[in-house]
Amino acid sequence: MYYMYVLENGTDHYIGRTNNLRKRVRQHNAGMNFSTKSSMNWKLIYYEARLNPEDAKRREGYFKTSVGRRSLNRMLSSYNLTRNSFGNQSSTSGEIIQK
Repeated sequence: MYYMYVLENGTDHYIGRTNNLRKRVRQHNAGMNFSTKSSMNWKLIYYEARLNPEDAKRREGYFKTSVGRRSLNRMLSSYNLTRNSFGNQSSTSGEIIQK
């Protein structure tokens, strides 16, 4: 299986893909990824499983576009509402966004 995933660390989001989701999340939290090593408290908030690596790559690329970000925000709207009710703000982006 191949996965497209979204991580969150409270204020930032990261979109990526992998063929070993559990290992990859551990790597992000161990500071082994250049893009996410500044914060090591990442939580998996969304993923999609694909049989073909090209499908996962294509889906990751889509979610890194403005249209894809809006689509992902709609899919995660109930999650975002829950987070916002606790006083946190949430947004989804194609790369890490500092709030």
